[in-house]
This record gives sequence, structure tokens and C-alpha cells, in this order.
Amino acid sequence: MLLSLMRKHAKSWLIKFLIAIIAVVFIFYFGYSFRAKQGLKIALVNGEVISGIEYQKAYWDLLEGLRRQYKNVWDDNLIEVFDLKRRALDNLINQKLISQEAIRLGLEVTESELQEAIMDYAAFQIDGRFDLGRYRAVLDQNRMTAEDFEEEMAKELLAGKLRQFLFAFMTVTDQEVLDQYTYANEKTKISFVHFKPDAFRESIRPDQAAMKDYFEAHKEEYRVPEKIKVAYLRIDPEAFTDQVKLADREIETYYEYNIETFKEPKQVKARHILFKLREDASEEKDKAVREKAEQVLKQARENKDFAALAKEYSEGPTKDKGGDLGYFAKGRMVKPFEEAAFRMKKGDISDLVRTPFGYHIIYIEDIKEERAKPLEEVREEISKTLVNSVSAELAHETALSLIDQMPYDAALEKFAVENNLEATHTEYFSQDEPIPGIGGDQKLRQTLFSFEKGQSSEVLEIDGKFYIFQIADRQTSFLPEMKDVESELGEDFTAHLAAEAAKAAAQGFLAELKAGKNWDELAEQNGVETQTSDFFTRTGSVAEIGYLPDLQEIAFSLNKAEPYPDKVLGNDKGAFVIRWEAKEGIDHAQFDKDKEKYRFSLMQTKHRQAFGKWIESLKNNAEIKLLNPVT
Repeated sequence: MLLSLMRKHAKSWLIKFLIAIIAVVFIFYFGYSFRAKQGLKIALVNGEVISGIEYQKAYWDLLEGLRRQYKNVWDDNLIEVFDLKRRALDNLINQKLISQEAIRLGLEVTESELQEAIMDYAAFQIDGRFDLGRYRAVLDQNRMTAEDFEEEMAKELLAGKLRQFLFAFMTVTDQEVLDQYTYANEKTKISFVHFKPDAFRESIRPDQAAMKDYFEAHKEEYRVPEKIKVAYLRIDPEAFTDQVKLADREIETYYEYNIETFKEPKQVKARHILFKLREDASEEKDKAVREKAEQVLKQARENKDFAALAKEYSEGPTKDKGGDLGYFAKGRMVKPFEEAAFRMKKGDISDLVRTPFGYHIIYIEDIKEERAKPLEEVREEISKTLVNSVSAELAHETALSLIDQMPYDAALEKFAVENNLEATHTEYFSQDEPIPGIGGDQKLRQTLFSFEKGQSSEVLEIDGKFYIFQIADRQTSFLPEMKDVESELGEDFTAHLAAEAAKAAAQGFLAELKAGKNWDELAEQNGVETQTSDFFTRTGSVAEIGYLPDLQEIAFSLNKAEPYPDKVLGNDKGAFVIRWEAKEGIDHAQFDKDKEKYRFSLMQTKHRQAFGKWIESLKNNAEIKLLNPVT
């Protein structure tokens, strides 16, 4: 009500008087409060203080990171959802423990080390060299001061030194690498029979009492999730395009300031003839292919039709087009090919050019030199860009104005009518469902579900349009009565009984196999088809089976002596009995190529796990006292 009163009488002497009083109170109370909070001692970590200033900085760093991640759909209600206050404090406690341990071990980061690390930071370099302007620009874009960045960089370097110290004697043995590679790459093959629930459905006679017991045991599967219904105003920039009037000078100015975006790089139009040759080809094969290519090159230089030669001799995908590659700029072709093409003049035919694909003969048909598109060529494009930009600004300003005028406790629908607008209501939806009429992603739904009933959002931007949301209603999660899900329950219970019957049949099949019955004869007697998979790894799957819990673990535990598992496997497709067929070991030549990559990955995993355990150990042995609640 106070906000409404102030908006309504914004120019009156009464409001000016109230604002003056509020300003004085704010300065004396909140100014003091802010300074007091900065001076607070939040916690003690082994006697070392975590100050209010440190906590506030850690908290705001986390908050800014999430705001950048959520962009236009962020709302401060998410602060509690992500428990930012506790996370900020936990991070600070970890930092204190790491810093204390580094000091105890005599580790430190010198100014020269910090300076070298910053100058080597790729984001701050232009053409491989540190650029002060780029450094300042990147920090500005990320809303960081140089002092803040250097402090964070110093912490990272110190943590890195600590890791080096901790892990100096932690190694990964050749046997560990081989074991990991074998685990990831060895393969097995199985045969299987599939007992399908559908084959048993006709014999199912559901019992009401049994169905009730099934419902009681599976109630949670029928739980209706929390749902909300929202009202919203949509402010579409397209509705403002008619209000945008552009002067020629605005278009010219935009063109002048963005001339780089209208530049076209140098392009060449080329044809080529490819003679395929692997990089690891033998000298004999290389010589044979090269001799053939040289003979064709000789014909090309005797003014033979290059396109016709390409159609006859090229082994590349453009063969049928006479080797035509069209126009291309730098960065499109493999480097040796590109370097040769861009050194040539129009009408030139290259010497043989070797690339990973083989030998090429290149013919340059045309060259387009670098140029800036003239204004008249891009005028319409610029006009559209400016109109879209200005109309988006008008739409955003309109949305902000509506938010400013809207009393905090007003119903959005009523407010819309008062402003000659129309509010739209959605149906109820859960956090896992798209917003009716809008769609949106998981982040937007997470934001909306953080609101209370009747609470309105700030202006949120979704796909270039601006929205004001209000939670019209909430439905808490609940368990329905059995009668309310009778149709779904009946279908589920029948499917359950059919699956149980399929499983029982499969168990009988497996028992007979273990008793010595023949696999193929038994399958024929039971009317099931035997199938055989391709070889698959522990991370692979069998397409005909789909996801099947324990399949990989069990399949890789079988062998020729023990071809059958101890249990039937099952998923929503039915029950499966599997039989081991064969095992395929690793490719040792490939292992030699990949082992250092696997060694690095194993080392990273070991380090990560060890560092986590080390931090936990420091916490368990530290004296940590919380002196003030974080707010």
C-alpha cells in the first residue's frame, strides 16, 4: 500500500517529506548496519577469523556467477533454492584450511609468479602476447577488479602448489593403466532369449484385493507433483516496430562503427583432383600414387580440360562436379591445401600438394579480394538490426514501467485490465513440464517455482520477448486415492502381472539350462527366438535389449566354463536369459597409442579423490566456530 501511495502522489509535498525522512533513516540505520556487518566476525577456523567483508565478497561472487548463468530469468528467490549463504561460508572455510596448510608447509606465491601466470593467461593475449587492454576488457566484462582477479589467481596458484606437494609421490603404474584400459575396452558377446510380457497378458485375471495391495506398495509412483498456475503479461518487441523511425545518419553511424563486421575476407574459387593416400602409407604405395598424380598434372598443364580430368581421375567427393570446391576463405580447408591455394593466382595450377587425404592438384578459377561491403548493400540489414534493437528497448522500458506502476499486492489480471492489457493464464504445470503457451527451459521453471502464491516476478526475458509473471495458484504434491487412478492402475497392474509371468517362465528356462538342457532345443520348446549380440564393451549396450541393469557386469563375469548367469535379467521390455558366447581382448597396438591419455585421466581421478579426502580430513581435525549467522 505504501508503494502505491507513493506512486500515486509522487509529486506531492507529502511524498517529498516522506522520502526525506526515509533517506535520513536509511543513511543512519542501514549505513551503520552495513558497516557493522562488514566488521562482524563470521567464523573462526583454527583461530583465524572469517570476516564479514570476506564473507560478503564470497557470497557476491557466487551470486554473480549464478546471475550470469541464469541471465534474463534470474530472480533473487533462487538464493534460498541454491543455499548460497551456506555455500559461500563452506568455500571460505575450505580456503582458510588450504591457506593455513600451505603456510605450515612453507609454500607461497611470489609477485613474479603471479605476474607470469597472468601474462600467460590465454584470455588476456592477442597473437600469443599479453595485452593490457584485453586484460582490462575481460575483467570489465566479468565485473571484476584487477585486485579481485589477482587475489583469486594467487589462491589458485597456491592451491596448485599444494596439490603438487601432496601428489608429488602419487603415481599411476603401467599395470593400473593397462587394467583401466582393459576394463574400458575389452569386449564380450552373448546370446539371449526374450520372454515378452505381451505373450502372457491374455491369461492375466487381475484380482481387486491384489490390485489394492499393489497400489499400497507403489503409491509413490502415482504421486501428483507440485504444480503451479501462472498469469503473465507478454510485451513483444514486434508490437513496437512501427514506433521506430530511423534517420539515415543513424544507419551510416552504425555502419562506420561496425565496419569490421561487414568485411568479407579474401576468397578463392578452386577445383581439385584428389589421389587418395593414407598418411601411414608405405613408400612403395606413396611412389605409385605420386607417379599417377604427376602424369595427370602433366595433362592439366598441357591445357587439358581440368574439370574433365577431375571427373576422370579424382577420388574425392567432388569428382562428379569436376572437382569444384566453390569459393572458400581461409580456415575452411586443411592447412597444406589452404596455404597452397592462397599463394596462387587466378588461372594457376599447383604442384602436387600433400595433405592427410592424399595428393591434390589445385586449379584456381577465380579470386575475390578482401573487401568491405558498401553501405547500400547492407543498409537493409543494418536497418533491421537497429529497428529490432530499438523496439526491444521500447518493449523493455514498457515492461519496467508496468512493474514500477504495479502495486506489490495487486492481482495481475486486474492490473492488466486497468492498463488496457490482457493477462494470460496457463494451465497447471509441474517443474518437469514445459510452461503452457511459452515453453521455456528448466532454469525459467526453477525461477517460477521459487515464488509464493500471489508473488510477481521482475521483468524476465524469454526468446527476445519480455514477461511479467504472477503465481495465480499452487497445488502441493499429493498422493491420489486409488479410485482416482483406477484406469492407469489397472493397466499398470496387468502389465506387472504379465511381467512377473514372463520372469517366472524365464526362471524356469534358466533352471533347465543349468540342469543340462540344450539351449536351442529348449528355446524351440518354449517358443522363444535365440538372438546373438555383436561384441560390446562395459559402456556399450545391446540394441535389441536396451538398458538392462547389471547386464554388463554379469555378462563380463561369464566364461566358457560358466556360460549362464545365476539370475534372470529384466527391464520394461520383459525378461531375458543370456548365455556367454565369446570374449575379445584389447588391441595392444591401440593401447600403446592411448595409454598416456588413460594415465593422465587416472592421475586426475586419483588427485581429485585424494584432494577431497584431504580437505575432509583437515575439516575433521580443525577447530571451526560459527560466531554469527550468515545473512
